[in-house]
Amino acid sequence: MSQAIQRKWWKEEVIYQIYPRSYKDSTGDGIGDIQGIISKLDYIKELGIDIIWLSPVYQSPNDDNGYDISDYYDIHPEFGTMADFDQLLNGVHDRGMRLIMDVVFNHSSDEHEWFEKSKQSTDNDYRDYYIWKKGVNGGPPNNWRSFFGGSAWEYDNTTDEYFLHLFTKKQPDLNWENPKVVKEVHDITRFWLDKGIDGFRMDVIPLISKRLDFADTDLEAFNDIVTHVYSNGPKVHEYINDMCEKVLKHYDIMTVGEGPGITKDTGLDYVGHDRGELSMIFHLDHMFLGHGPLGKFDPVPYGWPEVKQIFQDWYDAMGDSGWISIFLDNHDFPRMVSRFGNDTIYREQSAKMLAILIMTMRGTPCIYQGTELGMTNVQFDNISDYRDVETHNYHKEFISRGVSDADFLSRVHEHGRDNARTPIQWNSDINAGFSAGKPWIIANPNYKTIHAQECLDNKDSIFYFYKNLMDLRKQEKTLVYGEWQVIEQESQDLYVYRRWDDCDSFYILLNHSDHHHIYNLDLSEHNLILSNNSEHTDILIPWEGRIYKRIN
Repeated sequence: MSQAIQRKWWKEEVIYQIYPRSYKDSTGDGIGDIQGIISKLDYIKELGIDIIWLSPVYQSPNDDNGYDISDYYDIHPEFGTMADFDQLLNGVHDRGMRLIMDVVFNHSSDEHEWFEKSKQSTDNDYRDYYIWKKGVNGGPPNNWRSFFGGSAWEYDNTTDEYFLHLFTKKQPDLNWENPKVVKEVHDITRFWLDKGIDGFRMDVIPLISKRLDFADTDLEAFNDIVTHVYSNGPKVHEYINDMCEKVLKHYDIMTVGEGPGITKDTGLDYVGHDRGELSMIFHLDHMFLGHGPLGKFDPVPYGWPEVKQIFQDWYDAMGDSGWISIFLDNHDFPRMVSRFGNDTIYREQSAKMLAILIMTMRGTPCIYQGTELGMTNVQFDNISDYRDVETHNYHKEFISRGVSDADFLSRVHEHGRDNARTPIQWNSDINAGFSAGKPWIIANPNYKTIHAQECLDNKDSIFYFYKNLMDLRKQEKTLVYGEWQVIEQESQDLYVYRRWDDCDSFYILLNHSDHHHIYNLDLSEHNLILSNNSEHTDILIPWEGRIYKRIN
């Protein structure tokens, strides 16, 4: 183990993301809620989770399902009350787990009191809480595009100016150049930390500092625009460091920043141990693979070697000086087994193989709800069955470009965010056991065969495979802090790497394909300690994964 790596509790633990709206409904209104989560805490503990990441439960009009916050100090009634939240926090802590909150500081809801006052005139006390500009030549101030399609500017006729919204028009961007906004942010973080939460996942944190010339961009690929125009602004590190110095460092917590636009070349600026900023980041390089110039619904081909190269690049970039989270899906991306595995005949096998990958890389593993069950993408037949604002905005845009409904739906089936947002499949009862009422979004029809009860009744299930992997990672610190070296980098199908330190050595063999493969590797000094295949020869069956440990 490298002596330079700092040992931290948040490096050794495993994160589980809960998207509350889709987790468990306790009231029958079709919307998941806090009491529903409380009812499943023993399930989460049984899985072996250490840290629960709770997606937003604040007051919100839900234009973007809670990522448009109208009151940072209160709980949305759909989810419950502050008393419910306190009960949840205590229940998590009583079970020896931790809770981190999702928080959005790049923008608020347009129904937040700050914005409602801001738009009333050009000279009120809240005007500079947001970014307002005069139009140019009868149009927006510049040609910036929204993450969700269309212009990033919205005209307001009350004051004859435009406000910036990098996301939906109901998510106006906050102006961090205003010290009052910075103080508001610090007060919000302090409020939740004083309640006893264990940290924050910070949504789109590299976007908070704007390039104040607001110049047009001549970049065409949207991901390039995010990286070079929207992210990593001139004061972003000043803002994050200031928040850490004044608030965050006074608590024993973890912080993880969502990293759109953070590259391997800028990653250590956010998480370098000498920087005093974030604990770790979710970089998105592998999640943006396959996105064409117009984004995720403009797909381009890519291969598994490109995924492996991204893992290599980030390991090299972080070295012993920084830390990332390892994940393959979340609420913004397709289901892991559908995107990176085979979600039909090899669903269980590939889900387990990918679990080995997540649990044996250097970084803090993050599991998205339902991944432990092998939940898959959904294929609704009608655009009206989808609820995601991004999907509907891009549907309008692509139809106007001449793309057919059927073609666009096929893209949504692969890349839409609602793939990860259908209700958790608890059992084979109506609505997958998620709710006694009509769910806010239809359950994936495959819940009849893919559900938690089936996994809990089967000791060979994906659920227990994850549990065993988590137990192994906690016992073997080499799998947390050890060095990492790829043995097989170029193959389209095989991914073979080694983890080692002065105490132990591990080899991980992964077959990322529907084919059998012979591997040539001398493992005579290592024992097989975990596999998703009951028969072991020198041939890896489709989607097989193995972990070998040195004989001591």
